Amino acid sequence: MQTRVLEKEIAECTLCKRLVDYCRTFELAENRKIGDCDYWAKPVPGFGDINAQLLIIGLAPGAHGANRTGRPFTGDGAGDVLYRALFRHGFANRETAVDLHDGLHLDNVYITNAVKCVPPQNRPRSEEKRTCLDWLAQEMTFLHRVKIVLAMGRDAFDSYIRLERSAGRVTRLNAYRFQHGGVYRLDDKILVATYHFSRYNMNTGVLTEDMINVLFQRVRALLFEV
Repeated sequence: MQTRVLEKEIAECTLCKRLVDYCRTFELAENRKIGDCDYWAKPVPGFGDINAQLLIIGLAPGAHGANRTGRPFTGDGAGDVLYRALFRHGFANRETAVDLHDGLHLDNVYITNAVKCVPPQNRPRSEEKRTCLDWLAQEMTFLHRVKIVLAMGRDAFDSYIRLERSAGRVTRLNAYRFQHGGVYRLDDKILVATYHFSRYNMNTGVLTEDMINVLFQRVRALLFEV
């Protein structure tokens, strides 16, 4: 029940006017890539197993993915890659994510974004990232079993490090350099960094299916250590 209340509060958030205004533009059919369906067009709460040991953090909802469907990484290219990997490594009951009613269930993993609203050009401002840290902090209060945090991309990585600093568990931000596959031990949690599973990164070879398999094998091994 507590998580449902938080999800509702996140979805109703209006703290960042620029992001709220941009979300609302998707209420107009001419701004939709998929024009024959309604868009969620508001902040997107996290999704998954609240007893999870693994937390995955992305940057923000995709304009025509989570911003359309209302669920992180659902309905876009990055989500296709992510959920296929989660299924392959035993964290999901199916390899595709289509919408809120597709029957997808996650096991031992919870997925959220550092910024809950879709930003223009996929670039949230610094003050927007800082504002949204409070929502991530509130999510962490009920994700009490999380042992490993997988940060997808530099922005998600930096946001989580800043969250740890605000809680007094990190003193020097520059002591943590983003590196794909990097493993960082923070107090009682392990932070793992990865390139974002974006279509661009996959198409250009910055990230490959083999690299993703190695990444999740590493995550699985770390789960056995904690």
